[in-house]
Parts: sequence; C-alpha cells; structure tokens
Amino acid sequence: MMTDGIMSKAATMEIPINSNGDTGTLPEDDSLEQATQIQWSLDEKDLQQVMVSGPNLNETSIVSGGYGGTGEGIIPTSSIKGLRLSRGSYICPSESAACRIANQGELCTGSSMHQSHSSSAVTAEEASRGVAVEKLDIVKKWGINTYKCTKQMISERFGRGLRTVDLELEAQIDVLRDTKRKYENILRLARALTNHFYSMVQTQRALGDTFADLSQKSPELQDEFGYNAETQKLLCKNGETLLGAINFFVASINTLANKTMEDTLMTVKLYENARLEFDAYRADLEELNMGPRDAVTLSRIDTAQQQFQIHKEKYERLRSDVTIKLKFLEENKVKVMHKQLLLFHNAISAYFAGNQQQLEQTLKQFNIKLKPPGADKPSWLEEQ
Repeated sequence: MMTDGIMSKAATMEIPINSNGDTGTLPEDDSLEQATQIQWSLDEKDLQQVMVSGPNLNETSIVSGGYGGTGEGIIPTSSIKGLRLSRGSYICPSESAACRIANQGELCTGSSMHQSHSSSAVTAEEASRGVAVEKLDIVKKWGINTYKCTKQMISERFGRGLRTVDLELEAQIDVLRDTKRKYENILRLARALTNHFYSMVQTQRALGDTFADLSQKSPELQDEFGYNAETQKLLCKNGETLLGAINFFVASINTLANKTMEDTLMTVKLYENARLEFDAYRADLEELNMGPRDAVTLSRIDTAQQQFQIHKEKYERLRSDVTIKLKFLEENKVKVMHKQLLLFHNAISAYFAGNQQQLEQTLKQFNIKLKPPGADKPSWLEEQ
C-alpha cells in the first residue's frame, strides 16, 4: 500500500540529529521505535502527510492538505533545525492544533499564576506598609503630646505656666491621701498585734500541755497542775476566738485602704494627667492666638482648637468621676469603719474581761466563722 511505501522510505531517510546539522540513517527494521526514541512528535493527522525526499538532503517536500499552506511547499533543512526542543527532540513543523492549544494553555496558566502571586505580594506589601504608617502616626502623636505636657510641667514647676486648680476638689484629694496613710498605719499595727497575740496563744497551748503532762506524773501536785492546765486551755480557746475577730478586722481595713481607696486614687491620677494635658493644649492655643494671622497660622489654630476641646471634655469628665467616687468612698468608709471598730472594741473587752459568752456572741453578731484547729494543715493523705 501507499502508506507502507511511504513509511519505509521515511525509515531510510537521513535526518539531522543534532544542532550542527549532522545526519544519520535510521535502520529499517526498527524505524518506528527509533523515531519514538528521538522524540519525533507525530499524531494521527501527521500520519496522513506524504513526505518525499528531494533530490538531495538540503530540502524536503511536504504535501499537505490541512496546514494552511499551498498544495506543495518547500521547507529548508535549516528551518527544521530551528524546531529542535530544549531537550534535543524535534517537533514536526506541522504540529497539531491540539498541541498548540495545550501549550498556549500552559503559558496562560503560568502567566495567571504569576499575576496572582504578584497581586498577593503587592497586597501584603500594602498591608504591611499601612500598619507601619499607622504605628508611625501613633508614635508621632505620642511624641507631640509628651513634649507639650513636659513643657507645661516644667513651666508650672518654675512658676511661669498657669495651672487650672479646683480648690474644693484638691482639698478632698489631699484629705483622701492623708486618710489612706493613716489607715495603712492602723493596718500595720493591727497585723503586728495579730502576730504577737498568735505567738502568745501558741505559748499558752504549749504551757497547758506541759501542765497536763506533769499533773499525770506528779501525784503530789496533780490538782495544782490540773487547775493551771485547764486555765491555759481556756485562755488558748478564747485567744483563738479573739484572733478570728482581729483577722476579720485586718482583712476589712486592708480591703478599704488597698483596694477601695487605691481605686479612687487611680482615678485621681487619671484626672491629674488630664488636667496637665488640658493646660498644655490651652497654653498652646493661647500662644498661637497671640501670633500673626496668616493662612498657615489659621490652619494651625483650627487644629489646636479641636485638640483643646477634646482635652477639655476629657478633663471635665474625669473631674466629675473623681467627685462622685470621693463621695461614695466617704460613705462606704464611714459604714465599714463603724462596724469594724465596734467589733474590735467588743472582742477585746470581752476577752480581757474573761467573758467567754460575750466574746462568742460578738463573733455571731458580725457573722464571723472560726476555722477548726488544724483546718489549714493538709491531711495525711495529701502529705503522702
């Protein structure tokens, strides 16, 4: 058949096998396998072509009906050399449309992936740049505010700057600070009393145990040792009851001084900072108002006026908060101290008067529950 003749003729044709134009002859028996080994790209449409060797190896005639050329054309051998692949294989000049579409798809996919990576990189760079600009703006505002407040503080220290003063509120704040110092002193002394009294109770317990032991081992003094042992045990029991009342008193004073008053003083500190910022921006606005009135200065005055208004509102809001907290603190302090001072007086009086019933009644009155002896100690199972 014509196809067999054509394939046998193509099998013995010398073709270029490297970039230098060298030729080689494919053996007849294994022509298709060798053609596959050198990666000559053929498809079903290519098998319909008729390749005829010319008079010499410098050119090859191709007769094709489906590749857009004339009925018969000449392709130089040098043009065939240029169709070599990067890995040394050849591509048929009449490459199929499917191959061209696949190659174009790969190129399009690669370009779209490159564009997506580029766009994502640009987005990440813009986001990081935005964060950096925001942080820089925050640092800039903080620096300007710190400079103005420091300038105002130094001016006040040297008596050159004007300071906003609320005489009534400042007097109440000074009273609060003095009261807190005195309550902290009461707390320190009450804790010292607790420690000393606890040591005395432990000594009384040890002394009572010693008297009880000697009463068993000294028959001639059994009654005398027994009386003293009972007395020390009773004093120890009453002492533990008094310790419970004093500990409750210490805990209440600690809450009042180190939590309630401290919270109010934190608000006072915020108020004082707001007052300093308010005076700093007020002085800045006054300084701008005394200068020339050109376009740049008017713009700066508008900005300074806005900042002044913001800090004025903040200052007034915190001043109101401090006034309210001072009022509630005073009411709470009177209520708490009335209860705690009554407890302390009744407990101390009952203990030293030896009135055990009144001492226990005092604890019940203030809802104080004593822990049983050894409750703070871990059990033998926990110690293992």
